[in-house]
Formats: sequence, structure tokens, C-alpha cells
Amino acid sequence: MADEFIKGFGILTTAGLGWLMIAATYNTPSFEGQQLTAPNPSPETLGVYGQLIVLLKDVLFWVAILGALTFWVVIPAIEQAREALAE
Repeated sequence: MADEFIKGFGILTTAGLGWLMIAATYNTPSFEGQQLTAPNPSPETLGVYGQLIVLLKDVLFWVAILGALTFWVVIPAIEQAREALAE
């Protein structure tokens, strides 16, 4: 179980750090207002690479959440179900 925990934690940490860096760059319009969770900038001001980075931010968010849940909940549940069926 420790193996699954550290895999999930590694995915959560790595993807979360990537999301945090991109959100800090693109979603912090001012230090007095909303930070990290502010709306994305308009696509006209970003360009192609900026739009790809904003898409990458959304992908990293879901990889962090679903990756951690997969290794912390889904895989251990499958292993316990497999053990219960074997008995």
C-alpha cells in the first residue's frame, strides 16, 4: 500500500506544482485581487502558445486529482476486491 500512496502523492505533487506555476503566471492579474483562481485571459491576448499553456493547466489539474484518486482509492479497492473473491 505504501507503494500506491507514494505514486499517487508523486502525481499529485508534480501535476499540482505544474498547475500552480501556470496559474500563478496566467491567472494573477494583480496582487490585490483574486489570485490563482481568477478567470483565464481572453484567447485573443494569449496567442496559440498561451492557449496551449492554459489547456495544459486544465489538464494538469485533472491529472493531479484523478491520478491521486486512482492510486489512493481505485487500485487498493480493486486489490481488496480481488483478495475477497479469491477467498
